[in-house]
Amino acid sequence: MSRYQQIDLTSQKRYKACDRLSKVDTSLFARTGNPELSRFWALVPDILKARELKALLAACQEAYKEGKPILIGMGGHVIKCGLAPLLIDLMKTGAVRGIAVNGSVLIHDYEIALYGQTSEEVDTALEDGSFGMASDTADGINALVTEAYKTGSGLGEAVGKALAESAPHKELSLLAMAYAYQVPLTVHVAIGTDIIHQHASANGAALGETSLRDFRIFCNLLTTLNEGGVFLNFGSSVIIPEVFLKAVSVVRNLGFPLRDLTTAVFDMNIHYRPFQNVVRRPVLPGGKGYYFVGHHEIMLPLFILSLKELL
Repeated sequence: MSRYQQIDLTSQKRYKACDRLSKVDTSLFARTGNPELSRFWALVPDILKARELKALLAACQEAYKEGKPILIGMGGHVIKCGLAPLLIDLMKTGAVRGIAVNGSVLIHDYEIALYGQTSEEVDTALEDGSFGMASDTADGINALVTEAYKTGSGLGEAVGKALAESAPHKELSLLAMAYAYQVPLTVHVAIGTDIIHQHASANGAALGETSLRDFRIFCNLLTTLNEGGVFLNFGSSVIIPEVFLKAVSVVRNLGFPLRDLTTAVFDMNIHYRPFQNVVRRPVLPGGKGYYFVGHHEIMLPLFILSLKELL
């Protein structure tokens, strides 16, 4: 027993996420299509970041051609920007062999899949302590995590399976469609960072074990990146860069030659960890890293739609 007292959560005031005012709903999401971006790229100057983005697209195209994987890491803002349809469409090509996400992706994707809306107004909700107190979101996810803990499943697989089987908006759920297309989607949790941890239904042992299983699944995916594989980090400034760096070390420690890979970060600012842990350190023995700065809702559609056209 600990000598220190824990806070009692049994008297929390909670509400339903499906009844909450949300800032994002499915009517705002990106649409899939074929915009013929090759004509656009033919007009873009072959200078600086334009040249680098063309080179990244070429590296992804070559990886696909040679049967090497493209792995994607991402943070929750990508889902809140309505970009899941484009990522799901890219999965259909078979180029994406794995997706690693933080806990906020899981939560926003879960709410989109079940309620068609997500993203509460934090500023006002924090004033009265109602921020993150959605009982249906927290208890629903926490129940799936606890069940996954008992059955031996990973966190991403368990939630993806549940959403794929019954969610009314599953066609817009990254987790559900990853499960349907048999693309491993791993969830990497930091305890205390996500709203589901605020609730009495949270099971720390279950969260830790299922996320640890996902880390080992992610490490296994990295063993295939040697000589031509690609890792793309979309908007995670801390969790995924740290997970990726540790996974690279695990893979190399076990004797897998992780060389000549391509990495890239797309984010709205330049951050230390993505630059060091994704763009620079993993490619020092050989390979190339890129960093692109811009709003997700503009840069990622441009990149993803261009890549899909190439594939």
